[in-house]
Amino acid sequence: MKKMHPVQNTFHIEVKAREYAEYDSVEALRQLLPLLHGKKWMHVGAGSNLVFLHDVYDGVVLHSAIRQIEEVRREDRYVWLKVGAGVVWDDLVQQSLDRGLYGLENLSLIPGEVGASAVQNVGAYGVEAADCIAEVHTLDAESGEQRIFTAEQCQYAYRSSIFKTTCRGRYIVTHVVYRLCRDFKPNLTYVALSRELEARGIRPDAVTAKQMRDVIVQVRRAKLPDPADTGSAGSFFMNPVVTPQAFAALQQQHPDAPHYEVPHGVKVPAGWLIQQCGWRGRQLGRAGVYSKQALVLVNMGGADGQDVLRLCQAIQHDVHERFGIDLHPEANLID
Repeated sequence: MKKMHPVQNTFHIEVKAREYAEYDSVEALRQLLPLLHGKKWMHVGAGSNLVFLHDVYDGVVLHSAIRQIEEVRREDRYVWLKVGAGVVWDDLVQQSLDRGLYGLENLSLIPGEVGASAVQNVGAYGVEAADCIAEVHTLDAESGEQRIFTAEQCQYAYRSSIFKTTCRGRYIVTHVVYRLCRDFKPNLTYVALSRELEARGIRPDAVTAKQMRDVIVQVRRAKLPDPADTGSAGSFFMNPVVTPQAFAALQQQHPDAPHYEVPHGVKVPAGWLIQQCGWRGRQLGRAGVYSKQALVLVNMGGADGQDVLRLCQAIQHDVHERFGIDLHPEANLID
């Protein structure tokens, strides 16, 4: 255990953990578990979805350095890869394509590590991590026993899983098994992606996996700040899902409101709601809303967690006042 150790986070908030430990195997993690008893603790990846509200986390922070990628099964159309939770997510996407395995390309350049993909169910451009997850291997923080969850047992939903709800804080993800396809079939359910390909002179029905990845990387870099230069947590709010009746009322006032039909209602882009309230490019204290994408909150220089929280709450207030819609953070606010 290291004392008062800095905790990496892409928001560039200066924070230290009272105690910090990194491990590179399941057995090494098991040996750390007794040190957690009676203490506040949390597990982090690359810190890409975290906002620490205080400059000291008064507990133990754990981080995985399990970074092996192993093929564990192969069939005619599919290959199963067992991936360590500490593997950088975008490195996995690139390596899967290098191996001729497909399914993750729409999730290119999402910041973070593999373990978080199984907890958060990251998604972009019509694809979610859950679409390719076969199993999640974990260690029970209470008993030290290993437990393997099937994808169904993970209860995946929009940016959610059992690891964020009923089992929050109990299981630590050590590996994720992904089922990837040996034949590339582009997922173009996200209409804007097809338009982007056409705008670049690429026929959607003839696009290659490399072209898909390259275009998505270019689009994300154009719309989102580089975490190396500007602190942010990526998309800060989840896109709200409203009832068809609520959306009909919204559409009367805003006929051009973007939206997506989903099984339980209508999804409205949070970035559009925030922009309609005039927040895009605005600043509140040392935190602000990114000028190119209203869904992204950024560190304007020296921001702490309280600066980000005040901005978050001001945006939530304005969106609710104007539209009657509640925004919920996708980023995790850590007290």
